[in-house]
Amino acid sequence: MSTATATSLLRFATAGSVDDGKSTLVGRLLHDSKSVLADQLEAVEHASRSRGKEAPDLALLTDGLRAEREQGITIDVAYRYFATPRRRFILADTPGHVQYTRNMVTGASTAELAVVLVDARNGVVEQTRRHAAVAALLRVPHVVLAVNKMDLVDYAEPVFARIAAEFTAYAASLGVTDVLAVPISALAGDNVVEPSSHMDWYGGPTLLEHLETVPVGSDPSAEPARFPVQYVIRPQTEEHPDYRGYAGQLASGVLRVGDEVTVQPSGHTTTVTGIDALGRPTDIAWAPQSVTVRLADDLDISRGDLIAAGPAPAPTKDIEATVSHLNERPLRAGDKVLLKHTTRTVRALVKEITYRIDITAPISEGGLEQRPAPDGLEVNDIGHVVLRTAEPLALDAYTDNRRTGSFLLIDPADGTTLTAGMAGEAFDTVRATDTTEEDWV
Repeated sequence: MSTATATSLLRFATAGSVDDGKSTLVGRLLHDSKSVLADQLEAVEHASRSRGKEAPDLALLTDGLRAEREQGITIDVAYRYFATPRRRFILADTPGHVQYTRNMVTGASTAELAVVLVDARNGVVEQTRRHAAVAALLRVPHVVLAVNKMDLVDYAEPVFARIAAEFTAYAASLGVTDVLAVPISALAGDNVVEPSSHMDWYGGPTLLEHLETVPVGSDPSAEPARFPVQYVIRPQTEEHPDYRGYAGQLASGVLRVGDEVTVQPSGHTTTVTGIDALGRPTDIAWAPQSVTVRLADDLDISRGDLIAAGPAPAPTKDIEATVSHLNERPLRAGDKVLLKHTTRTVRALVKEITYRIDITAPISEGGLEQRPAPDGLEVNDIGHVVLRTAEPLALDAYTDNRRTGSFLLIDPADGTTLTAGMAGEAFDTVRATDTTEEDWV
């Protein structure tokens, strides 16, 4: 889909350091795009007056938790849904604190665009680089650098140009090439929804204009079909005595009646003889439709198997992956975990933690470095691991397919999520350092 339509949907996430103005920006977007209900605005105005503020504090539109309102910060992912005449939006407002970087992983995991905020007075800081690295790690296709609080630097073009150049260079070192920098003031509303009269030197789109027009989605026919089986349907009724269908959501690509497919991990090949969508037969299905697929042969297929058209990923028990650790409990070599990939969950062993990725290295030196991780991965760490699963899995490389190249590591004792994984190498520019493991013990 190359152009915006009234029915197109954009999922995007906002991120930035503490007090960069994320919640105010989101509130400004909702307010100025007329997406705030009257009772919501009245509640915000009342809360603002009780704090001694004359104008409504638009940040309160997104800071819904009491702890957030009391501290004036965002500590959880706040999802908001709004629409304009040109497009519908699902927005994930993610926290700014370093200890909540894992929340950005959650918010950006399904995003097609990330808005990274920078305070014009502070420029690119470590947390800005961390958020850019997470966006690159998750293969978010589009990134917007919103240089906020331009009103506090007298709307100076050189300040904006310097920050935009530094961030663009760092993003390029991560492999992110689609970056748009927009100078804004969320508090005053400059270049958020309406063009700014204070920055006539800026000739680009406003933030909302870019959100409404950025290409979303992808051409399903350009991707191989991947269909994880969720449920096997065998009604065995008088009306359908021999019906056998495999229900699930098409993760990617297009599936047609007559396609030759491979069922993994068994490797058996067969042909699609029927596709049922919403209870009716159809000749074609495309991602992300939920359908029931019928095959020519009665194969032993169950939940977790993958039906693939075109080149199918080879099943393997040995997985190398880039991971983002999300749990307070460290991830260490030797840990026994559960690995959830699409609809399949298997037992797995963390054989090795190859390295931790340090994102604080200078941009002039590449911006990313490999560091030893003798004590494992701590919460918010990004690293590279080697896993061994009890059963073979058919994973695509994450760089090729975000849906079938991703997985979760789960604590088998209590079911909590430990780590988000991306099969293969996420970054091509990570430099190995000469630092020995002894230097870090």
